[in-house]
Amino acid sequence: MTEVIVVGGGAAGMLAAWRAAQRGARVTLLEKKSRLGTKILISGGGKCNLTHAGEMEEIRRQFRSNEAGFLKPSFYRFTNEDFLELLTGQGMKVYTRPDGRIFPVPPTDAKDVVEILERHVRDAGVKVRLDCPVEKILVEGGVVTGVQVGEKVLPCTRLIVAVGGSSFPGTGCTGDGWKWLAELGHTIVRLTAALAPLYLDPTPPDDWSGVALRDCVLRARKQNPDSSTGKERMHWRGDLLFTHKGVSGPTALGVSREIAEALPENSTVEVDLYPDEAFEQVTARLLAQAQQNPKKTLLGLIDDAPLPERLRKPLLESAKLDPATRCAQLTAKDRNRLANTIKGWQVGRVRAVPLERGEVVAGGVALDEVDSKTMESRKIKGLYLCGEVLDIAGPVGGYNLQAAWSTGIVAGDSAAQNAVE
Repeated sequence: MTEVIVVGGGAAGMLAAWRAAQRGARVTLLEKKSRLGTKILISGGGKCNLTHAGEMEEIRRQFRSNEAGFLKPSFYRFTNEDFLELLTGQGMKVYTRPDGRIFPVPPTDAKDVVEILERHVRDAGVKVRLDCPVEKILVEGGVVTGVQVGEKVLPCTRLIVAVGGSSFPGTGCTGDGWKWLAELGHTIVRLTAALAPLYLDPTPPDDWSGVALRDCVLRARKQNPDSSTGKERMHWRGDLLFTHKGVSGPTALGVSREIAEALPENSTVEVDLYPDEAFEQVTARLLAQAQQNPKKTLLGLIDDAPLPERLRKPLLESAKLDPATRCAQLTAKDRNRLANTIKGWQVGRVRAVPLERGEVVAGGVALDEVDSKTMESRKIKGLYLCGEVLDIAGPVGGYNLQAAWSTGIVAGDSAAQNAVE
């Protein structure tokens, strides 16, 4: 009889299976896809943002307060350094970007990360079964007894559910876990997109698709009926990428959860191209440049703006200024309007935040129904939950993978200890 079954071969599942086997349990890992780590392969655009640098306390505080409190025990039991040792001990080199995000040194990438983790899993003696979709969790008298796979029942004394969320369903994340767990009496907190692109109305012009803005601030605001500036919901600094449906990139992902949770209320998004300068500094810069170059057109005036050439004319038009206007003709009112646009260029109203395109889904199993020290369900004995199936969704930057690594380790530890006692 198998003591521990792990359902889901993603980030949390592989770490849980590896640790449980390390601790002496017989472990079977069930994965519905034909390979392990499918969603890891697309993380960070295939580059794999492994985790975030810094102290674990600092990383923990990037989550919402209830999530941060829940993660505290697991973050201190398995840190970012602990995870990186799993990779570097196998020869992988990693580097830290200025923003704290940690990646494999190219040409190594997400495929190599999955390969190393799978090697750890198999070397620990885990029995891996691919193309093995679970249909149901079996429980008797409030205690886990096994899972149903097709017409077969696989018995176990301890079960770890690490099936992820419902974003990018092609990776196998189709929300199965929430259905099973709701049937067992768990509360599922409302599911919304997190770390997702924003679909805008109007959609950006076709020739904007693929154009990026570097080191800007994207600010999401509640849309007011009178079209005046609404209350800020959230802002995020980083890069922004225009797509054929709206905007993506770190800034869009960074504000997406707050916008998604506010739906059906409308939100607008605007870009601050000079986040380090106040409005007054921008107007002073424009005045000085105009005085030094009175014969320049406004299009030439913003040559040094952190804005791709393709977007300069649209920016001026958004400020209701003729790009052909000479600097000598620029009035104080025009200058203020241009500065306002540079500091808050409205790029559209958010019409959707697609759940299926989010790197992470917010919502999931209510955290007060899971023991944060063991990851065991407070409702079903022998059932352990980890990773994205829980109501945890951190910001962009490797935080969510760290949550998966850490909660997976704790689930594996706890399940193994109870299974072999």
